[in-house]
Amino acid sequence: MGKTTLFAVSNQKGGVGKTTTVVNLATALSALRKKILIIDLDPQGNATTSLGLKRQLGGKSSYSVLLGKHSVRESMLETGIPYLYILPSSQELLGVDLELAGVSECQFFLKKALKELDDFDYVFFDCPPAVGMLTMNALVAATDVIIPIQCEYLALEGVADLLKTIEKVKKNFNPNLKIEGICLTMFDGRSNLSKSVVQDVRSYFGSLVFETIVPRNVRIPEAPSHGKPVMLYDFRSVGAQSYVKLAKEVLTREKGGLNG
Repeated sequence: MGKTTLFAVSNQKGGVGKTTTVVNLATALSALRKKILIIDLDPQGNATTSLGLKRQLGGKSSYSVLLGKHSVRESMLETGIPYLYILPSSQELLGVDLELAGVSECQFFLKKALKELDDFDYVFFDCPPAVGMLTMNALVAATDVIIPIQCEYLALEGVADLLKTIEKVKKNFNPNLKIEGICLTMFDGRSNLSKSVVQDVRSYFGSLVFETIVPRNVRIPEAPSHGKPVMLYDFRSVGAQSYVKLAKEVLTREKGGLNG
């Protein structure tokens, strides 16, 4: 993969901002003229629809690429945003665990499919909220993991299990896998609970936590209904600006090796 960085954006808990992080961080990086590919591995296809595109059924998609029916290059779509491409989701992803059960080295299918993509700066895997075959393929193919954690009650629920899964993947399949960072999302500055969660997460994970915190901002959940990232929907909003800051922080970490 050359110098391409592959981010698996994952958390076993749903509703923490995985897809929002993928779509908006990728858009912010593309605005900095980085060539980006989003691979939508969630059967719900929210990353795909958030960019104004439709999930595929029976055609070229992340499902058909994973199963070796099509190449990434022939299956990815332009998003209309310069430098940003997406490999769309498919409802057929719902059956992947059953289809690949017992198949030899099925954890490596996605990694094998990505060998041709050394012209991208970053690839983002939008993982489903479960550690099944889709997330496992993402972790095996990835170079780094980004873990979104919402600033709410039970914020750390599922993170401990994800960390154990990452360690297992490192031990058995991908020894160079590392955590790029933990992204705090849905922060409410008026809430003592949000502030307490930030303090607890920073205390526990230290420098792994990004300095940038994504706030609760109505523009962020509004944007997908218009088929746009929040940066295009309302660039001046605090939500959009938080992802601009996060993108710059990611670049700084990559350049300085602060995640390694």
